[in-house]
Amino acid sequence: MITTTRHVSPDKPEVQIAFSLNDSTDLKDAEESLPLTFPDLEQQLQPLPPYQSLPESLQVYKDHCKMAKEFHDVKKEIARLEERKKELIAALVEDEMMSQEASHLQEEFSVLAEENRTLITVQSQRSEQLEKLRVLNQKRQGSS
Repeated sequence: MITTTRHVSPDKPEVQIAFSLNDSTDLKDAEESLPLTFPDLEQQLQPLPPYQSLPESLQVYKDHCKMAKEFHDVKKEIARLEERKKELIAALVEDEMMSQEASHLQEEFSVLAEENRTLITVQSQRSEQLEKLRVLNQKRQGSS
C-alpha cells in the first residue's frame, strides 16, 4: 500500500491518496525500493501518484520515482565530490605552504653555509697570522 500526501495548489487543502500495487510484483518491488518523497526536487517536479486503474500511469510513476532517486543520488555524489575537492584544495594549499617553507629554509641554509665557509676561511687566515706573530715575537725575544 502506498500512501502519499500532496498539495495540489496553495489555496486548496492537501490531498491524501492511497493505492496498492498488488497486481504487479515488479511495481511492488519498485514501491519498496523507491522513496515516496524526494526532498531535493522542487514541488512541481515531485512524482504525482498514479491512477491505479491505468498500468501506463503506474509505469510512468515508477519511472519518475526512479529518475527522482537517480537525481537524488547524483546530487549526493556531487556534494561528496565537492567536499573531496575542498579537501584536496586544502591539502594542495598546505603542500604549497610547506614547499615555500622548505624553499625558504633551503635558501637560508645556503646563506648560512656560505657565511660558515667565509668564517672558516677568516679563522684560518687569523690562525696563520697569529702563528706568524708568535714566531716573530719569539725571534724578537730570542734576539734581545
